[in-house]
Amino acid sequence: MFQDPYLLDFLRLKGAYLEKDLEQAVLREMESFIPELGAGFSFVERQKRISVGGEDFYLDLLFYNRKLRRLVAVELKIGRFRPEFKGQMELYLRWLDRHERQAGEGVPIGMILCSEKCEEQVELLELDKSGIRVAEYLTALPARRLLETRLRAALAAAKRRLEV
Repeated sequence: MFQDPYLLDFLRLKGAYLEKDLEQAVLREMESFIPELGAGFSFVERQKRISVGGEDFYLDLLFYNRKLRRLVAVELKIGRFRPEFKGQMELYLRWLDRHERQAGEGVPIGMILCSEKCEEQVELLELDKSGIRVAEYLTALPARRLLETRLRAALAAAKRRLEV
């Protein structure tokens, strides 16, 4: 259902940018962003306010997927995936499950989009058991050699998963 990496070159982000710039670019180019996510996605809300114990948190983007029949929380991150992102997303998902999930819907799932990730960290954190996916995004098409290397790595990882 989810891909990795996502090619977000249509956002037209150049040089250094902040998370808010990335989010604003996604909102500006929502018509192109939703098909990149995959089939069945509908945009619900940006900066979804989540109040827990008197403290406010803000989920970057909230979608609904018609095929999965569940909410999909998306966090946009600049830079490398960090293990603490798991705790943040788990909080958001548990809150959405408790306060936003409707009858007949599946448990919400989360996607952390970052510019780089370490497969070993993602694997050790067992994010799939928490309903969380981590995917990289590219704001420009990489050089052919890098693209070929990543493609070979993705194919090898897919083969390993099939063997298990």
